[in-house]
Amino acid sequence: MPLTDVSIRKAKAGEKSIRLFDERGLYLEISPSGGKWWRLKYRFEGKEKRLSLGVYPDVGLKEARERRDAARKLVADGVDPSENRKAQKAAKENREENSFEVVTREWFAKYSSTWVDYHGDRILKRFERDIFPWIGARPVSEITAPELLAVIRRIESRGAVETSHRALSNCGQVFRYAIATGRAERDPSGDLKGAIPPAKGGHMAATTDPKRVAEILRAMESYEGTLIVKCALRLAPLVFVRPGELRKAEWSHVDLDAAEWRYLVTKTQTQHIVPLCTQALAILKELQPLTGKGRYVFPSARSNTRPMSDNAILAAMRRMGIGKEEMSGHGFRAVARTIMDEVLGIRPDFIEHQLAHAVKDPNGRAYNRTAHLAERRKMMQQWADYLDHLKAEGPVVRKKAHGHSLGNREKKPAKPEKPEGVG
Repeated sequence: MPLTDVSIRKAKAGEKSIRLFDERGLYLEISPSGGKWWRLKYRFEGKEKRLSLGVYPDVGLKEARERRDAARKLVADGVDPSENRKAQKAAKENREENSFEVVTREWFAKYSSTWVDYHGDRILKRFERDIFPWIGARPVSEITAPELLAVIRRIESRGAVETSHRALSNCGQVFRYAIATGRAERDPSGDLKGAIPPAKGGHMAATTDPKRVAEILRAMESYEGTLIVKCALRLAPLVFVRPGELRKAEWSHVDLDAAEWRYLVTKTQTQHIVPLCTQALAILKELQPLTGKGRYVFPSARSNTRPMSDNAILAAMRRMGIGKEEMSGHGFRAVARTIMDEVLGIRPDFIEHQLAHAVKDPNGRAYNRTAHLAERRKMMQQWADYLDHLKAEGPVVRKKAHGHSLGNREKKPAKPEKPEGVG
């Protein structure tokens, strides 16, 4: 007589295992401890075999019968259900072992020992944040060019075109490694040449190599010109505003007690807030006795009624040996954007908002000037602390959550990343 849900629930364990038979080879085995397992008895190539179909009540009577019927169909088709299950398990394990993330980490472990810490950390962070969440679990051999393009365009869509080029280049390295080790047959990244716009360059020069940035910061710190120019040089990388906004900063817009600088962005005609870190406050307090009674924080050398010349900071950098091809007054914005994004792992929308770019919320509305102000205040202090350590110790980028851990110092010269984009 076939089993019923009621008869199964009422079945009690005995001193020995008990078998309650259903139909067509299906039975429920009850152990002395009370556990209930579904089994299927079948014959294959003249041999009697058994197949486990799950544990009751996780697998109910209806589902057990469905599993029985599926297994019996395999037998009718000349396939042993037990061997089929082993093959499926092996295939799944093989897919997991050869997932894009597993192959990437294997590639990283093989080659990262030859890289400077910050270079390797930046690449791994790029994969963990921008690539793995989307295709990390996919078998590396099954990823298509359109699938990869969708991932790369996610990066491009937030305005990080340079990062999108580098991410595509890194993916190509992983695919080529997968081909060399027999896990893939082709590299889909090669099909995406020209699919994302070229990175902008030239007119806003900026080196984003932390090692060189550290050298530039130390040079500016030791500048021997006027106090006004020296303070402007030191403040520029901390606030990373547009050069004209820095030159024309007015004391009436600066609130040292609230640690804020509020002004109208001429380019977009929007109000903007720059949270002032402790380092920026110290610079402004040092300068205040000299220029605080006038209108401008950085007045012209010729007249207190006019702001500093647009050439003052550039001329000072050239005298310090900082070439126009590696840093411009606008370049500190690119430095902050790239390093905070790729090295410190700060949320891109926080960075974009602090750059006074046109950032919108999910409903398409422009964020107001106070959006994420508390987070941006923490970000600005984190950035300033990072620059201080960079000046003192050199490039260090061991990351943690919303802070950064100051880890190992650089030991080897960095290998430049392939010029598929400027970073």
